[in-house]
Amino acid sequence: MSAYKRMNEAWVEQQQERSEIIRNRLIVWRKQGTVVRLERPTRLGRARSLGYKAKQGYIIVRIKIGRGPREKPRPRMGRKPRSLGVTKYTPQKSRRWIAEERAARKFPNLRVLNSYWVGSDHKWVWHEVILVDPNHPVIYNDPQINWICDPVQKGRESRGLTSAGKRSRGLRKKGTGAEKIRPSLGAKKNRGK
Repeated sequence: MSAYKRMNEAWVEQQQERSEIIRNRLIVWRKQGTVVRLERPTRLGRARSLGYKAKQGYIIVRIKIGRGPREKPRPRMGRKPRSLGVTKYTPQKSRRWIAEERAARKFPNLRVLNSYWVGSDHKWVWHEVILVDPNHPVIYNDPQINWICDPVQKGRESRGLTSAGKRSRGLRKKGTGAEKIRPSLGAKKNRGK
């Protein structure tokens, strides 16, 4: 078993036990801001499997997102009960996708490579987002990652081209059961959602 695979398994075990380390970590994270830039990933094995390298041009950011439904204010004037429109207004995208968009908004000169879950409690969910600097010489001279320097990759998280976006758009399935997914949900009048 590789070292990174062992790291991932140890991480899952700690989460299931809800160990003292995890509880103390969440206490610290709650007091921090919504977007926190990190020196190194919390889950190194997961970050490495998603394309992270410990070299210049790669940046890790932790994003805090609230849990629970999106509720609109209750109208004061008369409505049919059917037309109130207060509950059941959930976003059509995952919290991980929303975290990627917020990271990209905070760092507009960087590109989102991928993201992963790092923790959650009753009120918040934390994701770490891997960002890449397309203008850094180490990045655009590396043949494994310099595809992200292409201008067409700008704003990829907003267009659902990251892993979280593709999952939310239903593109992990092919063939039977996925007829209403392609070319897009909008083209199929959102019947695939």
